[in-house]
Amino acid sequence: MQERFKESKILVLHIGSFPSKENIPTLNIKNIEPNEIQKFLELHIKESDISSVRIIEWRASLEHYREAYVKLISQVVDFIKRSDASKRTTDAFGKRWVKNFFKNLKILNKNVLFKQTDIPVIITGSGPSLEEALPIIKEAQKYCYVIASSSSLLALFNYGITPDITIATDGGSWALKHMYSFYRSKNSCALAVNLCAALPSQCYDTPILLINDGTFWQNIVLHELSLPSVIVPQRGTVTATAVDFAIHISRGSIYLAGMDLSVNDIKSHVRPYAFDQLLIEKSCRFSPVYSQSFLRSSLINSGQSLNIYASWFKTQLNSWPNNIFSIAGKHSIFKEGDLIKQIKNQTQTKKANEYLNTVNNKNDTSLFCKRGVDVLLKALKDPQYSENLKQELVPLVGQDIETSIKELAL
Repeated sequence: MQERFKESKILVLHIGSFPSKENIPTLNIKNIEPNEIQKFLELHIKESDISSVRIIEWRASLEHYREAYVKLISQVVDFIKRSDASKRTTDAFGKRWVKNFFKNLKILNKNVLFKQTDIPVIITGSGPSLEEALPIIKEAQKYCYVIASSSSLLALFNYGITPDITIATDGGSWALKHMYSFYRSKNSCALAVNLCAALPSQCYDTPILLINDGTFWQNIVLHELSLPSVIVPQRGTVTATAVDFAIHISRGSIYLAGMDLSVNDIKSHVRPYAFDQLLIEKSCRFSPVYSQSFLRSSLINSGQSLNIYASWFKTQLNSWPNNIFSIAGKHSIFKEGDLIKQIKNQTQTKKANEYLNTVNNKNDTSLFCKRGVDVLLKALKDPQYSENLKQELVPLVGQDIETSIKELAL
């Protein structure tokens, strides 16, 4: 087949045993564990090429391997769906992400450094079940590190809970609505952000812990500016990024709240929720809030995004530590954990400023944007780096990288 389609990359996935390399020396054979299939596909298939990927099945395998065959095909299909959704998002928001990156460099006056701890971590998403978990979180917060997605902030503050870190990764302008409660609240906490996120100007004096998605172009800029960061890959959803982040900062158990990966009747999110105000503002007797909520939940379900994330989490759990649990969870993917029982047996309490340290940036942040652009454009002209940079930046800003970066950094 490779001789016929010389310009195509062909990946052959075998379920059972196969002739050894000694018998067929031209084959590049590698044993892959079932939970490594997604990583294998990510390594060999570029997101920009996902629309041209085709699955060719050998149906005889279904009769022989049955369930194992179905599971393998399901993993491949899930990968294609997730990558296609990611590509469509990149096509739509790539330029905005790059623009946010350079704009946000100007507000990095205070950097947050962390020391790894052993105490439990609570991660809050904005699913409906967060409402049931709030009393548990309030009771446990002095023993646990609380990491909140920005979309869950309003519900936490409304219940009198102040997280240790708020995490924001969404590059869309609508994400700013979630941040309003962060600045209206008298409570203060650190902000962990990907620089491609949409951040308000009030972040100028906020302690920021940088999340670096590991891409080559971001590494080049952050290294040039000597900015400390923690590398966490982009996952498409902030709560998945929060889990990766939590694994970095603590060796303790991780408890997930409000990560339902499903809609509860017409309740798509915890209450109160920042976007609910949009429904209230548009409501009238011809379009009451309940009707709008029904339409919103129907759109979320029909979009299949939650199913894609659920499938990804199910696969990813195999490569994460075996100490991730849910609180008041409504989804079968995550094991239910008894956080209250754990903290009753725990003598160590959380001490203020013991694990997070804020340091003032000694460099002139007003020059960060110009320095970042200059080092990136210089690297693009270096044969040693240009090819890798083009592969990352062309899907974001288009073919004319140099012109686009100069315009977006204005």
